[in-house]
Amino acid sequence: MTITIINYKLLPFCLCKSDPSIDTTTMSNVATKVAVVGGGISGAVCASTLAKNGISVTLFESARGPGGRMSQRREISEDGKELLFDHGAPFFSASNSDVLRLVHEWESKGLVEEWKENFGSFDCISKKFLDIEQEAPNKKYVGIPGMNSICKALCNETGVESKFGVGIGTLECLDDEKWSLTGLDGQNLGRFSGVVVSDKSIASPRFTDVTGRPPPLDLSLTPELALKLQDIPVSPCFALMLAFSEPLSSISVKGFSFKNSEILSWSHCDSSKPANYARGVIAQTGLQKPSSAILTKVAEELFQEFQSIGLNIPRPFFMKAHRWGSAFPTASIAREQKCLWDRKKRLAICGDFCVSPNVEGAILSGLAAASKLTEMLSCL
Repeated sequence: MTITIINYKLLPFCLCKSDPSIDTTTMSNVATKVAVVGGGISGAVCASTLAKNGISVTLFESARGPGGRMSQRREISEDGKELLFDHGAPFFSASNSDVLRLVHEWESKGLVEEWKENFGSFDCISKKFLDIEQEAPNKKYVGIPGMNSICKALCNETGVESKFGVGIGTLECLDDEKWSLTGLDGQNLGRFSGVVVSDKSIASPRFTDVTGRPPPLDLSLTPELALKLQDIPVSPCFALMLAFSEPLSSISVKGFSFKNSEILSWSHCDSSKPANYARGVIAQTGLQKPSSAILTKVAEELFQEFQSIGLNIPRPFFMKAHRWGSAFPTASIAREQKCLWDRKKRLAICGDFCVSPNVEGAILSGLAAASKLTEMLSCL
């Protein structure tokens, strides 16, 4: 039995519409190339939508694979067992018609299913489960077989060339209205007619704090976007991944939030599928990648907190913590427009930080960025 516990007061991380006037059939032979930076759900949806509109897309992702906060973690226990954790977004919900249309398409392809289990909340004062939902008002969807399945499929669609393990060092806007991208290793990554950035750190001072390098995107190129992107407030968290030999019979639900806890926020059972604390740790250790010793200490502290709530939790045979340092935005910078757009530079910036801090918000922003570029590039 695998369980993931989140210690940040997370909104239900559950983890726009293309312009109808565009005749996409006339664009099937367009050789226009667009770079999409970031392989999370926002960038993946944007890349897929652009490709469906006949635009050649190259997607760059610094990680080994796609997903972002919809990634799935694979671990091997000491006795050789393979363990899988959806350690970012455990599920997502949707209410927007454009997002639901995509979700139904993914369902038909076997990429997502509804998670039909009981959910609730646990009060750490009364030591009782509260508000157990027999039927949730909004459907909860999960990727099949893992949350990263959706992004994997989108990044492998026809017209999308995905390059993983490639970090962006610089994005340079050239005089001929083209963009030139260079990798962190100095490699020339090509020229593009437009760029979509779905990673907010690419233009953030936090990039320098982590890497010691200037941000890849020089915001002086887009002064109208600079103020909005300069310092997007975020909240950090840790995810604790636990594996038990037997199901936890004392827990009657498959996912629950914590009430009256300073440290714990959400817990879910991965094997049932078809922030203050984090701020304090990061204040002591910095934004750089935490050492294994720090993560071991955090894992032990979080597990002790989980044990203390009174549910008779046994010792797991596997335990590991993962830090999400600045992943969760606490503000929306383009709620109406759904993405940031500089028409002259052919630059779109999308992500959940534009609309709302959840999977649906990220999808909407990716769709909006694709719509802006598709409309513009169809006129060339």
